[in-house]
Amino acid sequence: MTAIYLLHKSKILLLYRQGGKVVNNVWVASAGGHFEENELNDPKRCVIRELEEELGLTEKDLTNFKMRYMALRRTNDEIRQNYYFFAEVSDGEMRNLASNEGTLKWFDLSEIHTLPMPYTAKYVLEHFLSIGMHNSQLYCGVADGRQVTFMELPDY
Repeated sequence: MTAIYLLHKSKILLLYRQGGKVVNNVWVASAGGHFEENELNDPKRCVIRELEEELGLTEKDLTNFKMRYMALRRTNDEIRQNYYFFAEVSDGEMRNLASNEGTLKWFDLSEIHTLPMPYTAKYVLEHFLSIGMHNSQLYCGVADGRQVTFMELPDY
């Protein structure tokens, strides 16, 4: 799956997801979803498609658009592989956003630790706020049931 978190100054846009097959009654990324067959090796293509379908935004509407996290979790005999992107939106774009997937709400970054979220997403955001937002590294996280451990994923 892919997910994108949209930021504006000290705020983050989250979606309250209801009626979902995988996640339900929790705050999730601004947009995201499952890969189509033709996107399996291209998470950026997948998240851009989801962004357009769910929020009506294109890559041109974003700045600092980048994949920042990959997370692995084994649950129900399935290995879930999630790609997390972050981007910034302008003043004009942030006011006109609506989703066909649930309720969107802007939160101050200091508020999000109290919200119900999917397991790995909560750890991704925690790491992003303490470390990731201060650099441009790509991180890989592995969930072990107690926590998600992150490490930088260098390009070499």
